[in-house]
Amino acid sequence: MTSIANNEKIPNNVDLASDKRLQRALEEWQPRFIDWWKEMGPEGFQEDQIYLRTAISVDADGWAHFDYVKMPDYRWGIFLTDPVKDRTIGFGDHFGKPVWQQIPGEHRNALRRLVVTQGDTEPASVEQQRLLGQTCPSLYDLRNLFQVNVEEGRHLWAMVYLLHTYFGRDGREEADALLERRSGTEDKPRILGAFNEPCEDWLSFFMFTYFTDRDGKYQLLALSESSFDPLSRTTRFMLTEEAHHMFVGETGVLRVLDRACDLMKVDKNEDARAQGAIDLPTIQKYINRWYSVSLDLFGGEVSSNAASFFAGGLKGRAKEERYEDHIALDATMTIPMVKDGRLVNEDVALRNAMNEVLRGEYIEDSQRGLDKWNRLIKEKGVDFTLTLPSSRFNRQGGIYAGIPFDPSGKLITKEEWEARKHEWLPNDSDKTYIKSLMTTPIYEPGKMANWISAPKQGIKGRPVEFEYVKRQA
Repeated sequence: MTSIANNEKIPNNVDLASDKRLQRALEEWQPRFIDWWKEMGPEGFQEDQIYLRTAISVDADGWAHFDYVKMPDYRWGIFLTDPVKDRTIGFGDHFGKPVWQQIPGEHRNALRRLVVTQGDTEPASVEQQRLLGQTCPSLYDLRNLFQVNVEEGRHLWAMVYLLHTYFGRDGREEADALLERRSGTEDKPRILGAFNEPCEDWLSFFMFTYFTDRDGKYQLLALSESSFDPLSRTTRFMLTEEAHHMFVGETGVLRVLDRACDLMKVDKNEDARAQGAIDLPTIQKYINRWYSVSLDLFGGEVSSNAASFFAGGLKGRAKEERYEDHIALDATMTIPMVKDGRLVNEDVALRNAMNEVLRGEYIEDSQRGLDKWNRLIKEKGVDFTLTLPSSRFNRQGGIYAGIPFDPSGKLITKEEWEARKHEWLPNDSDKTYIKSLMTTPIYEPGKMANWISAPKQGIKGRPVEFEYVKRQA
């Protein structure tokens, strides 16, 4: 197991002290990161004591430490999983050859693009969520928000380490640019569209952590197969932290549904809104929005870049070992295309369809959460079923971008889309109602906002009533 240096200025298990030039460069970048955090991180909570977990190891049995810490003092570190002895390339044209510890020149630009794009998502989500603490439904939820935020910060550090270590001056410039872009701005927006979307309420936050962070899971799984071993080892540890983010989303939506169903039962008209809850049709609209936005993150259904990444061994399929054919030169995938105003199935070379392979696994995984949510609704005796819309619905990227489909995937006219889109996506009235429920934050330990149920248990064995955030008056 690699040794852990937790007492250094930058905690790490990459023997940073042995490379003084790299150490100095990262220590010079560190205060710029803290400045960014104070400017664009959670607003109004920088002096509070938060009960957070901090990565201290890559040992699965004891990788995290829990304690109170002020977020600017959080110990963001650099951690890679232990190397796999004699690991070989698992896919593409170089299948079976030894993995790379340095970047082959012909793949330098493509790998830098992958690292920068992944790195850009991490600070973007922190920026999107920076005001949510001011409307939190409980201290438990507030703490979970901040846990997600600080770990996105650590994931940024993970990518910055790779940029500084393996990409020279270009890498250092890219690392600086990661702190200069801003989510949602016109002049310097974040690279990917979903990370410029406003995330202004807690229902959106739970949908983001369920759907958008789940995209992150699959991107990390694909990158963890990379022939560039430092990238693979970095993303494998990031996956350990990412699991909690999706847990926050899945259980958050479940608790919103639980409360909605309970309050429907006490209303003579089963009107959730009349009782101050979030009604199920509105929850369906938020699913439609965040799911479709997140689907775009996988890239085009037919992509020469995806083919090149796979052929070069840069980015594989999730859990590549499950497949028999690791070369994928002759296989095809059938994809529905819009031709002359109708859908026509076309066979596409599998390498060109690798984004769609990954998207398909994401869709199956996303459905598992909806199955849990629907079981709860049924157990509550409510006649309603949540669904995932078609992967063609509301797409802004790929072969379906800008083409009007209804949630079932049926091709419709632009006129019908304009007339009915607010039946399927949140309208201004929906957004106003959601925000009206979240005007007053709940900072009293154990108390919950009216629109959400309490969790079944607290964090790390602590009770739900634990003071997860010690507010500074």
